[in-house]
Amino acid sequence: MTTFNNMDLNLLRVFQAISDERSLTLAGDRLHLSQPAVSYALRRLRTIFNDPLFIRTKTGMQPTPAALELAKPITRALQAVQDALSYAEQFVPALSTRTFTLSMTDAAEMFFLPPLCEYMRAHAPLARIHVEQVRKSAIEESLRTGQLDFAIGNLPLLKSMTRHTLLFRETYVCLTRRRPGLPAGPALGVEEFLGLSHVQVQSAESSHHQLEEVFRANGIDRPIALDIPHFSVLPSILARSDLAVTLPYRIARLFNAQEQFSLYGLPVAIPEVEVTLHWHQDFEGDAGNRWMRQAIVDLLQEYGRQG
Repeated sequence: MTTFNNMDLNLLRVFQAISDERSLTLAGDRLHLSQPAVSYALRRLRTIFNDPLFIRTKTGMQPTPAALELAKPITRALQAVQDALSYAEQFVPALSTRTFTLSMTDAAEMFFLPPLCEYMRAHAPLARIHVEQVRKSAIEESLRTGQLDFAIGNLPLLKSMTRHTLLFRETYVCLTRRRPGLPAGPALGVEEFLGLSHVQVQSAESSHHQLEEVFRANGIDRPIALDIPHFSVLPSILARSDLAVTLPYRIARLFNAQEQFSLYGLPVAIPEVEVTLHWHQDFEGDAGNRWMRQAIVDLLQEYGRQG
């Protein structure tokens, strides 16, 4: 019988790798183990837990219900061990090869990543930044289990569940290609706004949904000519059309660096939104987490003021 006293911790690492990769080969590559070694570890895990755990299918190694239940406590256990081993470890940015995982939308990527990457190149050149877009409903758990280090964005529902700090406040504006016949004022009236054909971006940001709610509450049903999932393609689209888009002010400024677009205030008042940095309290004392979040706060608060 396998007990805590004779359990091989490496077996749990194999379990986590297979669970994440859904492939024995990829799990072996991640752990620098041969496939026979991974297969042997899986056989031992199956014996310990009295369950197949992972079933080979055409789409990869699919976890059984038991494996899905085991994934969370095993991840927490491995993270706890990692935390214990690194508790007294000094974090030296210039020498660290740590990977920091951040969640943010594509709009945030465009605004945040260039200055952050520049900062990391100067202060922590060996470290790595991994960015992924995590569903809002899964962010808190990912922060708690250490799968994410930080989340950045307008995430009001997370505030009661995480540690967080304000980076800056943001509002929305309208952007369209500069051309003859456009309104001369700094803001559009309702009729002027509705007279334009619009691009709608399906953003996951809470502020974007709030914007749509304000439009509906004021009876503004703008004509949508194009519906897209990301902000990144907007400059090319706007430059070749007469379309308009409503987007965060700092992203509009970023797109308009060459001053080829006209930027307008909206015909209705939109409440400012808070862009915040979130992390989990369990990692409050982690030296690398402390360094990275302070770097993000110092850098992005200043970058936000420049907007």
